[in-house]
Amino acid sequence: MTIDIEYETEMALGIDHKSVIDRVVLAVLDCEKCPYEAQVNILITDSDNIRQINREYRGIDAQTDVLSFPVAEYKTPADFNSLSGQMGCFHPETGELLLGDIVLSVERVIAQAKEYGHSRERELGFLVAHSMLHLLGYDHIKEDERLIMEQRQRDILEGIGLKR
Repeated sequence: MTIDIEYETEMALGIDHKSVIDRVVLAVLDCEKCPYEAQVNILITDSDNIRQINREYRGIDAQTDVLSFPVAEYKTPADFNSLSGQMGCFHPETGELLLGDIVLSVERVIAQAKEYGHSRERELGFLVAHSMLHLLGYDHIKEDERLIMEQRQRDILEGIGLKR
């Protein structure tokens, strides 16, 4: 398992972000029964930078809390059998499943934790779990998909003790 974390902002989150991220990433992969060793890249940045990334890659000129950039396309969420024919899903040297990239805004983690009345650990964990599920093919555009994704997030976070 490779979890590459880059912290590219002067603003301190004030928590052991690496520990939270590691726990959540592993919990998501375990919950989804990922049969592979995997790799994910996580960039922790400020709101201005995430806005720029959002504008550049999604055409949306707005700040956001988290962005997800999956490598693979899944026929159904976490259908790991559908990956065998896809080029570029596995690292050529390590054989790890390349999940993709997650970009997080420190300011939004802090603000949303305060707004929702829970810890920064819980908010960071929620955003990482949410984004990891996107990397595994989950979405929340349709109501039935949203309900499934939200339940998965709750189960994962409660399973590692990150409760509201």
